[in-house]
Amino acid sequence: MPSATDRLSQLLLKNNVVTEKQLAQALERQKETGASLGRVLLELGMVKENQLAELIARELGLEYVDLLEYKINIQATTSIDESMARRYSCIPIDFEDGKLVVAMADPTNIYALDDIRLSTGYEVKPVVSAREDILNAIQRYYHLDTDVVEEALQGKEEEEEAEGITGVVDDTPLVRFTTTMITEAINRGASDIHIDPRENEVLIRYRIDGVCQEIKRLPKNVHEGIVSRIKIISDLNIAERRIPQDGHFGLVTNGKSIDFRVAVLPTVYGEKVVMRILDKSSILLRLEDLGFLPEALEKYRQAFTKPHGALLVTGPTGSGKSTSLYATLNVLNTEHKNITTVEDPVEYRLAGINQVQVNPKAGLTFANALRNILRTSPDILMVGEIRDRETAKTAIEAALTGHLVLSTLHTNDAPSALPRLIEMGVEAFLVSSAINCVMAQRLVRKLCPNCKVPYEPDIEVLKALNFPYEDMDELILYKANENGCAKCGGTGYKGRIGLYEVMPMSEEIKKLTVKEASATTIMKQAKEEGLITMRDDGFIKVKMGITSIEEVMRVVAV
Repeated sequence: MPSATDRLSQLLLKNNVVTEKQLAQALERQKETGASLGRVLLELGMVKENQLAELIARELGLEYVDLLEYKINIQATTSIDESMARRYSCIPIDFEDGKLVVAMADPTNIYALDDIRLSTGYEVKPVVSAREDILNAIQRYYHLDTDVVEEALQGKEEEEEAEGITGVVDDTPLVRFTTTMITEAINRGASDIHIDPRENEVLIRYRIDGVCQEIKRLPKNVHEGIVSRIKIISDLNIAERRIPQDGHFGLVTNGKSIDFRVAVLPTVYGEKVVMRILDKSSILLRLEDLGFLPEALEKYRQAFTKPHGALLVTGPTGSGKSTSLYATLNVLNTEHKNITTVEDPVEYRLAGINQVQVNPKAGLTFANALRNILRTSPDILMVGEIRDRETAKTAIEAALTGHLVLSTLHTNDAPSALPRLIEMGVEAFLVSSAINCVMAQRLVRKLCPNCKVPYEPDIEVLKALNFPYEDMDELILYKANENGCAKCGGTGYKGRIGLYEVMPMSEEIKKLTVKEASATTIMKQAKEEGLITMRDDGFIKVKMGITSIEEVMRVVAV
């Protein structure tokens, strides 16, 4: 009977995948290393893993499944544990006609098939997938799995006895579960972890690319243990459950330093916990990486490179304002500049910049901090947010007295920032003189480049949305794949990009500001001067295949 190496050699030659010379080279290398022929071929770059998997599937008369494209059934993955999946390089991906569909790198392994059948009670339908894709899927799906939860439940009574009044002890099932939950959130690129108590269960959700995704539903009796563990590592009072608490902690994973900002809020069903994940590497982004169109970036750059004046970034919470300002400070931060920020809270530590944390209980407000900072001869000021009349007036006066001031404001678009400052009590002529530029922004999810779907849009729909389609030779746009793929976690989207509306203060806009014109009037003038609105910016990125019409309309008002 021919060996596995002989069978694979014949298969490769028969299908013209390698030449006889290449095969001889690979067999020689195999003798030296002792590795399998398939592994040697991959290392030498003679074949690709998915090509090899497809070849094996065709020869065996089995189905080949590309796990990057396949929507894996999460319930199926829980049929076997991670150790078995890794031992046999396989992962259950679906149920079909009462059988468990298992993606395998080696579907001829009868021991693996028997073991899976006996442990699950299902008849097994093997399909072939690339080994690397299987290992990536295992990494993604075998976290926060049923075994981890069951271990946490079984260990709960012992934990309670061990912890007493001081809290959850180290190295218990609930501690390991909490660590796994945090690690998985980081690996998935989440910005927040939400632990939501319900009447009879606990909901674990991650906010990924700005959208909350349900990850797991847990029995209610693990809730207190998880919350206690988070309170301990955040240096919060675990005995206090009646009032909100805020804390933070940090860790280093995969060589990256991660900070967590923790908020605990009492609700009728128990304490809700939100952990904000602050990846310090994200503040090292360049402005060019944020998604600016060339024209908008040039206008913005002209504004923040002026020696004095104010630059405002507007938008709702979570629209990326802080990221834009940090990226701007990275450009401005040189040894020749004295830069000071006042923030609430200071989320990221920036080397070479003086950062002040607001502390209202101690009397250190934005306005007080700003007044005292001006006595330290700063060149550039960054005010985390203009919230009140006193802060607004102090920031505007600083901009008029030779300082460059960067700050944020909560308005829906760029023109609305000017009437907003006037409503806060700043004189119109000061606003007109001090402001260099206002930029409004939003964040939209980017289409997954691996699975986005081209389509021909309905012209009537485009007309209704005022979508600029006349200049398109071929009217082909892209939308999210409903089932997604492994690379995007089944959402059809991966990553985010900014939509920007950059409005420099022209002479005409300054005149309108002095006259206390409405935001609508200012917007009309800005458009006449060539303003690209956030909506138009989004539509340009739709035409570029970066995002979808649905995403733009989700974040930008009609």
